[in-house]
Amino acid sequence: MKRLLFLTIFMACLMGSSLMGQEAEETANKPLSVNVDLMSRYVWRGTDYGASPSIQPGISYSLKGFTIGTWGAFTTNNPGVQEVDLYLSYTFLKEMISVTITDYYFPDEVAPGFNYFHYRDSIGHVFEAMLSFNGTEKIPLTFLIATNFYGADAKCCNSDGSTSDKIQYSTYAELGYTYKNINAFIGFNLTNPDTDKGEIGYYGSKMGVINLGITGSKDIKITDKFSLPVSVSLITNPQAEKVYLVAGISL
Repeated sequence: MKRLLFLTIFMACLMGSSLMGQEAEETANKPLSVNVDLMSRYVWRGTDYGASPSIQPGISYSLKGFTIGTWGAFTTNNPGVQEVDLYLSYTFLKEMISVTITDYYFPDEVAPGFNYFHYRDSIGHVFEAMLSFNGTEKIPLTFLIATNFYGADAKCCNSDGSTSDKIQYSTYAELGYTYKNINAFIGFNLTNPDTDKGEIGYYGSKMGVINLGITGSKDIKITDKFSLPVSVSLITNPQAEKVYLVAGISL
């Protein structure tokens, strides 16, 4: 636990003082945010989770730069892949920098060992520390780096191929560029599993590009007071040789 505490403090202090995918939003009059996204697929960091439409609710509360919230993804091909996350983030330097700790939880009502409050050697929880640059109007670039530091991360292997108690601290980085209503992005797996020992990576089998694509968004006017946000993303995972076309609406 000392290692986990050190990693959390290190990530928070890296940029001076102080998280799929969650950017802190804070306004004086509306600290509470509630939303639901309806997606044709749940594709996260180059991987399709569930191979079906996904309902993605979220709720968060922001105050003085801090945001606490929960977000979920529920496929329609039950039992499918389900997800319920908790996160805490702090945004500073005029909302340019965010530090986020996320608890990704993947419930399974059938398999044993997925009890929510079972954190020790958990196979249902993954804890991640993330540092992100959120961009500005003058600098429409975003960058994030995220590391798994506890839970169901990919395990290291011993020289004889047996599973070690240590995790790989799987790390993902992403660079994005926004122009008007278009966002282009490229994401990297920064962890290199030792396949000679039988290791399997959390994001992929080797270091490299795993998430490359572009997203277009548009508000469709329904009435004079209501517009429906719509997005379409073309996403490819060059390492896995996969491609996805994902559409979504936000409520």
